[in-house]
Amino acid sequence: MNATLISFVVLYLLGTLALGVWAGTRVRSTSDFAVAGRSLPLIMVITTTFATWFGAETVMGIPARFVQGGLNAIVEDPFGAGTCLILVGLFFAARLYRLNLLTIGDFFRQRYGKGVEVFCSVAIILSYLGWVAAQITALGLVFSVLTNGAMSETTGMIVGTLAVLIYVVVGGFLAVAWTDFIQMIVLVVGLSVIAFFSADLAGGADNVLAVATEQSLWNFLPQPGFTELAGFIGAGLTMMLGSIPQQDVFQRVMSAKDAATARKGAVIGGVSYILFAFVPMFIVLCAVIVMGNAGLEMAKNDYQRLLPTFVLTQMPLMMQILFFGALLSAIKSTSSATLLAPSTSFVENILKNLRPGMTDREQLFAMRVSIVVFAALVLAYAIAMKGTSIYDLVSSAYQVTLVGAFVPLTLGLYWKRATTQGAIFSIAAGVGTWILFFPQVSGLGDAFPPQLAGLIAAFAGIFVGSLMPQVLKNHREDLAGHRHGAATQS
Repeated sequence: MNATLISFVVLYLLGTLALGVWAGTRVRSTSDFAVAGRSLPLIMVITTTFATWFGAETVMGIPARFVQGGLNAIVEDPFGAGTCLILVGLFFAARLYRLNLLTIGDFFRQRYGKGVEVFCSVAIILSYLGWVAAQITALGLVFSVLTNGAMSETTGMIVGTLAVLIYVVVGGFLAVAWTDFIQMIVLVVGLSVIAFFSADLAGGADNVLAVATEQSLWNFLPQPGFTELAGFIGAGLTMMLGSIPQQDVFQRVMSAKDAATARKGAVIGGVSYILFAFVPMFIVLCAVIVMGNAGLEMAKNDYQRLLPTFVLTQMPLMMQILFFGALLSAIKSTSSATLLAPSTSFVENILKNLRPGMTDREQLFAMRVSIVVFAALVLAYAIAMKGTSIYDLVSSAYQVTLVGAFVPLTLGLYWKRATTQGAIFSIAAGVGTWILFFPQVSGLGDAFPPQLAGLIAAFAGIFVGSLMPQVLKNHREDLAGHRHGAATQS
């Protein structure tokens, strides 16, 4: 156990905690707590957007899948996830910002009514379980590796949750934005330096890229065939579209000082995420080259430990400090955002429907309590799901919002004829078809991705549900006209 390294990690955790608590002294209202008072400049919108996406799976999950299957294996994240932010900036940010809402659930209430608001908000909240659990799982793993097993992964999960929970409860999104800003500087600098050092250990960047070419890791497109192509498209769309109707994305849009800043921040954040996600992929490839068969075996069977083990066994203390500072920055920035988002949605879109007339102070208190409760639930879920890969925990989180919330949001913004009945039909058809295609329910999911089938059904549902009343009305008018004509002739 390296006492110096652990001391630096503890100091870094305490420093970010202090910054978050300081930011909490500036929280005066639910608007400050939920969307930082709509005051953030472009640079902070970029860093907090980038930070939310750049989490445990980006550093520990994506690189190992890349080494195992090439670019084709990671179409969902980072390509789908990063494109999501670009799409948000191009087509959603400005429109949503002008509505001046506190949560994404508020849009569903204004556009379709309380029933759709509650259902979509519940779906959004549930989708965060896997994402936050992935970050907590990674925190437990990091603390266990750092202490050489002296701290168990479960204890590490508890310690990591508390480290994040305190400043989120105190400072809300204002604390998240400030800590994200600092943590992203540490992350970018730390991983960049590690990448240069890793390349030197592996015989130079040219050698690393040559190995990737030899292993056909740059192949992006799937094998020809309907099932393979459908699976590829389904995986890409899961995070690309399923992440759009999410509260954490909405918070970053609404926290900007104006609509133009919201739009630019999302686009730049998305492009930056896709590009910088290649850095940990490069480092893991270096690790496999340097560690040989041991590294390759770990990449296949225990990939979440590969990078931490590579740094601890092959690099000097300063590189270790930089790496674990960067890794903790990635995990903490994502976990803080994803703890806050569902708690805000719960209070604004569910609790306020049960307890109308709450004062702003009561709402603020309820948000803080709900963060603590949600953190406890996620911690229990993460412990129960221990052994599930970080990447799988994240990628499975967005299917429910893809099939249940994306279509009503998009057509609610862009199609004036979308109705409440259409939204209900869309949700029912999307979620119902998605469940029907589960492998556990039927064999349909083996031939066609459940989330893609659900998305197609959701589009069909909103068109049928919205247009059917007008079609039936026209049909009744035609029948009435025919009867009137027949009566006149007689």
